[in-house]
Amino acid sequence: MSSRLAITCLLMLTLWPSVSWGLLEGLYCGKENCYDVLGVTRESSKSEIGKAYRSLARRYHPDLHRGQEAKAKAEEQFKLLATAYEILRDEESRTDYDYMLDNPDAYYAHYYRYYRRRVAPKVDVRIVIVVTLTIISIIQYYSGWQRYDSAIKYFATVPKYRNKALDIAKDEIQERIHNRKGKNRLSKADQKEELESIIRKVIEEKMDVQGGYAKPTLWDVLWVQLLICPYTLVSFLIWHAQWFWRYTLLKQPYGREQKLYLIRRYMKMGQHQFNAQEDKQIEEYLHLELWKRDQFEAWKAEQDEEMKKKLAENPRYKAYRRYMKNHGPGRITFED
Repeated sequence: MSSRLAITCLLMLTLWPSVSWGLLEGLYCGKENCYDVLGVTRESSKSEIGKAYRSLARRYHPDLHRGQEAKAKAEEQFKLLATAYEILRDEESRTDYDYMLDNPDAYYAHYYRYYRRRVAPKVDVRIVIVVTLTIISIIQYYSGWQRYDSAIKYFATVPKYRNKALDIAKDEIQERIHNRKGKNRLSKADQKEELESIIRKVIEEKMDVQGGYAKPTLWDVLWVQLLICPYTLVSFLIWHAQWFWRYTLLKQPYGREQKLYLIRRYMKMGQHQFNAQEDKQIEEYLHLELWKRDQFEAWKAEQDEEMKKKLAENPRYKAYRRYMKNHGPGRITFED
């Protein structure tokens, strides 16, 4: 019991100087008072602190002292001055330091405050958010153009679209490639390059690429979407309120756009995905009156049944079913 009491007393005597004076080793100016280091008081203004620091910094600058020992002492004092000035010139850091002087017993809180400020990022969080959103928007816009360019190149290789583009641009091809004579005549490589350029131009002008490969616009990037978010939200609420008023309460007949919206919603398709279908297919949906829930359910059941028949007659699907029946996903054999 006496040994425990002796150890406790020893610890209290060890910590007492630091706690009583509110100064902790390793924090701020260490065992030195930052105000005393600069020769100022807690009531001194920021300009007075700056003036005192500049005056003392000139006096203790290492370059003004000769001799190794004198230079080392001056350098140590100069670093202490810089540390004290760094702490007292910042309002938040000075507030934390004053809190440590006024509350010497809360030394755990002092460590937390000190190291929280040291490891905290120096850049304003708002700037980080703005830069991050800008980078994401640039990448999004650039990636959209890459996908669109890939789609155009693909359509230029599909015979159906390529032949149609050649038919549309036959007069331009004749003028820019075949009618050139003499020195203006193109080589075979240049003719091929010019032809591909014309086909690409026609496809870009005549084909409306939809879905994830649609031609990107600035309205699609994240920055613009965030800026117009309030407008988008208000438009969404107004549209649904009008729909409820006209077609739920007043029972008004549906127009073409409303019918297509219901069909798309029943099919669980996005706007671009639905619009990417051929006009003939969309007209068939309207002819079958698929905007009516009962009609759509019956049509969907027929489509599912027809798909099952096609799969049942497909040799690859039959082989897959036999494999799953004989082996199954959970069975391990030497064939695996």
